[in-house]
Amino acid sequence: MAAGVGLCINQRIILFLPHMLQDIQVLNEKETRAGFGEGVAEAGRRNPNVVTLTADLAGSLKLNEFIKLFPERFIQCGIAEANMIGVAAGLTIGGKIPYTTTFANFSTSRVYDQIRQSVAYSGKNVKICASHAGLTLGEDGATHQVLEDIGMMKMLPGMTVIVPCDFNQTKAATIAIAEHEGPVYLRFGRPKWPNFTAEDQKFEIGKAQILAEGSDVSIFACGHMVWIAVEAAKMLAEKGISAELINIHTIKPLDEAAVIKSVKKTGCIVTAEEHQINGGLGDSIANVAGRDCPAPHEYVAVMDTFGESGKPTQLLQKYGLTKEHIVEAAEKAVARKKENN
Repeated sequence: MAAGVGLCINQRIILFLPHMLQDIQVLNEKETRAGFGEGVAEAGRRNPNVVTLTADLAGSLKLNEFIKLFPERFIQCGIAEANMIGVAAGLTIGGKIPYTTTFANFSTSRVYDQIRQSVAYSGKNVKICASHAGLTLGEDGATHQVLEDIGMMKMLPGMTVIVPCDFNQTKAATIAIAEHEGPVYLRFGRPKWPNFTAEDQKFEIGKAQILAEGSDVSIFACGHMVWIAVEAAKMLAEKGISAELINIHTIKPLDEAAVIKSVKKTGCIVTAEEHQINGGLGDSIANVAGRDCPAPHEYVAVMDTFGESGKPTQLLQKYGLTKEHIVEAAEKAVARKKENN
């Protein structure tokens, strides 16, 4: 991994201990989409109503194990994403639990009308599973690097929006959503990424995960940015700044109680997301804080622009999504807090 992003790998296997920053270490590197593949196969084992659909991307979405185990519960829809969403909505009427699979851009922008009308408006139990999200899609470039999808999906009434941080959490979330009644948008990524959360974790939809307790600044992150925020929090600790680090894996429903408790304690906020500054995690946090506990807030996000082709770590550096940018944002938030006091 590039030094600018700070994705240092520690080969030791260390059990994940929440609230202790120094004990958060990388177990290995794995693709979050591979976590989805293992998770959906396990969901299929547990529940015979789980079915998968894909728009010609079974390999990219790691569906091979599911297809091997349950060939009769797999539907290849071809490059016809809108039809896939319609078929999935219909399957729910017969009690099935359909997982639709394609790239995040095709899972949202291309089929937003079908999701709104056939899934969200109708309250259908469809699990929209979206890989290759954000800048870390990399070389496929701006047309495929969707950076608006969290905002698009969270605005749909009744839609649950989940953005897990690593392989283990993506697997756990994939299993958990089968038990959740209602539409879900599950967002994950393409590249190998530090895997650091517990293998046997229980995923709780709507429950924020406190990774480290702190007193000076609250850092809220989701997806790939969580590990980068861990690295940033360690840098801040060396500078004498105590960061409270919270993994907001569920954007909607947001754990408002956890947000309010943390912000009231620290008095300032940093949000970090692989998404546009508008409409994503940062705006969800700001909405809660603005109503209940206003505080200085700095965003680490893509600043109202499209991406471009490049290596994932190069793009994160160029668009300001690195540990150094989080550190800078935290220092600015703390300074603003002191000025207000």
